[in-house]
Amino acid sequence: MSPRHSGRRRVDVPDLVARARGGEPRAVARLISLVEDESPALREVTAALAPHTGHAQVVGITGAPGVGKSTTTNALVAALREAGRRVGVLAIDPSSPFSGGALLGDRVRMGDHADDPGVYIRSMAARGHLGGLSWSTPQAIRVLDAAGFDVVLVETVGVGQSEVEVAGLADSTVVLLAPGMGDGIQAAKAGILEVGDLYVVNKADRGGADQVVRDLRSMLALGDRRPAAWAPPILTTAASSGDGVAEVVAALDEHRAWSQESGELRRRRERRARAEIEAIAVAALRTRWTQVGERDELDGLAAAVVAGVSDPYAAADRLLAD
Repeated sequence: MSPRHSGRRRVDVPDLVARARGGEPRAVARLISLVEDESPALREVTAALAPHTGHAQVVGITGAPGVGKSTTTNALVAALREAGRRVGVLAIDPSSPFSGGALLGDRVRMGDHADDPGVYIRSMAARGHLGGLSWSTPQAIRVLDAAGFDVVLVETVGVGQSEVEVAGLADSTVVLLAPGMGDGIQAAKAGILEVGDLYVVNKADRGGADQVVRDLRSMLALGDRRPAAWAPPILTTAASSGDGVAEVVAALDEHRAWSQESGELRRRRERRARAEIEAIAVAALRTRWTQVGERDELDGLAAAVVAGVSDPYAAADRLLAD
């Protein structure tokens, strides 16, 4: 056991999973903490959760900073709860430069639901991970899914161009825009017009919302879509007052029904699992190469490449073969 985890009491994973599935928030929180901390029990946790997953609707909420992602998430939680659905929220916050932990700004904005047993909100630190997500987000989603939440909302950091990673993680991706946040060309440059299943122009009670909708329609019309492909709707909301949020929930339900019928939901989830398997395998290789003997071999191969005795591809083949 590494020094990082030495001295900790052993985790009773079956009991923890059973309590989480019974709706105990402390057990859910503990499981996500084990994921974030890379606990030695992580493999056992993942194996115990696997049979209970695959039921939650995973919704990614993305967009540039300032468009109202947290306010919209808060309004969506309220609308989903009115419909009787249990909701889990993963708010990926910027990391503290001192502790590496989440700054918790999104949890402050979603305090309306703090006492609701049908809502679980967790801020997770991005910890420098690109794409607007935490590296442990897929496994945290698995925890909430297994714990019986009907919908899992994943709100990204709001880092602009690299934020499109959420599209590979979610069953449905909501792209938020707002008047006064830059023209449509800038949105296209950020890449977010390539990933949305729903486009929502928030702060529609401000001037300029109609122009943003027109720009979106024009640019989406230029896209090359297959005949049977989903046509992303463009909706308007004023999330601070709740206007238009019910329509967003209805559109998400329509997209889920289409995804199930067309097979797109299964394809997305298989791509997600493939990417997660690959990431775990690559991380395992990197960990192995940091060990003393392996590191010495890697250093030797690097020296051979610099000396012209070997080339990078041959060296990589040798490293993987050992």
